[in-house]
Amino acid sequence: MSKTPLKLSALIVGMALALSGCAASGEQASGKLQSLGDNEATLSLLGWPGYAEDGSNDPAYDWVTPFEKETGCQVTFKSYGTSDEALNLFKSGDYDVIAASGDATLRLIASGDVQPLNTDLIPSYADVYPFLKGQAWNTVDGETYGVPHGYGANLLMYNTEVVKPAPTSWDVVFDKASAYKGKVTAYDSPIYIADAALYLMKHNPDLGITNPYALDADQLAAAVDLLKAQKENVGEYWSDYLKSIDSFSTGNSVVGTTWQVIKNFMPEGSTVEAILPSEGATGWSDSWMVSSTTKSPNCAYAWLNYIDTPEANAAATEYFGEAPATPGACEFGSEGFCDSYHAGDEAYAAQIWYWTTPIAKCLDGRTDATCTDYSEWTTAWQEIKG
Repeated sequence: MSKTPLKLSALIVGMALALSGCAASGEQASGKLQSLGDNEATLSLLGWPGYAEDGSNDPAYDWVTPFEKETGCQVTFKSYGTSDEALNLFKSGDYDVIAASGDATLRLIASGDVQPLNTDLIPSYADVYPFLKGQAWNTVDGETYGVPHGYGANLLMYNTEVVKPAPTSWDVVFDKASAYKGKVTAYDSPIYIADAALYLMKHNPDLGITNPYALDADQLAAAVDLLKAQKENVGEYWSDYLKSIDSFSTGNSVVGTTWQVIKNFMPEGSTVEAILPSEGATGWSDSWMVSSTTKSPNCAYAWLNYIDTPEANAAATEYFGEAPATPGACEFGSEGFCDSYHAGDEAYAAQIWYWTTPIAKCLDGRTDATCTDYSEWTTAWQEIKG
């Protein structure tokens, strides 16, 4: 993917109108903000690397400074490397807003660390793709807790000179992985158990899995067994996408889980392809959420509105490497940006099982069973890796 400098001169179209006419100070009832007031002086953000660039890493990428100039909210941003790290940092109470993936959002909601949102106070939310709204990872009991940022799928990447014939299924990293022993790669997180569950859901229907994030004890055990067998063939578990690029570039990895951005940034001449396999895939839809104890609720809402304005959303999601949350962003990204990430393609998005925190209440609707929660998945993942 070619990244060209974006002109960010009009990133907050309509924001001033949205904020004008509000009460002098925000009013909150039942944990939900009812009106907006004057913006506070500061706003602290926590998110994945690249979610709030201010030009300090690269002067060509800065969508934070225009926000600060328009709103008067001075932004500080801290990045994290994993969802578990994000939760630990956010619990400190030092952050007003967090960008969280679905393997963290329900934990944040259940712990009371984030507040329900009044989307009427977030005008840009109306233009977000409908298939990202009201989902299990950002909505509980009809209350919206997160404003979508971007989304993507965990794809299958393979070296075309080594993996033949061209795969169409995840079987090359599970049942047929021994053919590439030592050169299979997999994502390093307990949430990866869902990838095994998705494979079993399609290939072993007798297990009764209908949602890869809703596993009872027997279903979890089956997924764990599959991943233990896979481990014998895994050469590397990754969480840093730059290391994954290097691993495929050197040939240390020839097949495994990837992101579209990894494929896009592979060196010229690389003999790799990335596909969405026949079984579908897991993936992510990240949400911006507001701390239940924020001291800057007005700036927090201003940011949530801003990040889904078309030009800001284009800048943020293209920089990170994911599909934008709003169709208007496609007018501002570089040529081919939205096509590369299948932005707005509902048929493609329907094949993605977005990361969702496993909880004891089965997410597949079962009421006659107790499902395993994320703590049990974490223990299982430690057992898998040894």
